[in-house]
Amino acid sequence: MSKTFEVENKLPNIIGSGTKIIGDIETNGDLRIDGAIEGNITSKGKIVLGHAGCIKGAIKCANAEISGYFDGKAEVQGLLSLKSSATFSGEMSIAKLSV
Repeated sequence: MSKTFEVENKLPNIIGSGTKIIGDIETNGDLRIDGAIEGNITSKGKIVLGHAGCIKGAIKCANAEISGYFDGKAEVQGLLSLKSSATFSGEMSIAKLSV
């Protein structure tokens, strides 16, 4: 019988400036995006979208901080923080909102 376990990720995942990913991303840890993502992102941690970052797709996470361009659906279990440089277009399902 096989045993399933999840690796605990204490380091944040980073998508750097100049990087473009087309496809879905799943992570157990935090994720910082300074590049571009076209696809859905699922994280058990926090998603941070930097001021030069871009997401076109859905996000599902514990908490999120958006400073860049977001177009899609955000499902945040905790706090969604929209910074002054953020451009948000789409739907949101959240527990708390900070603008």
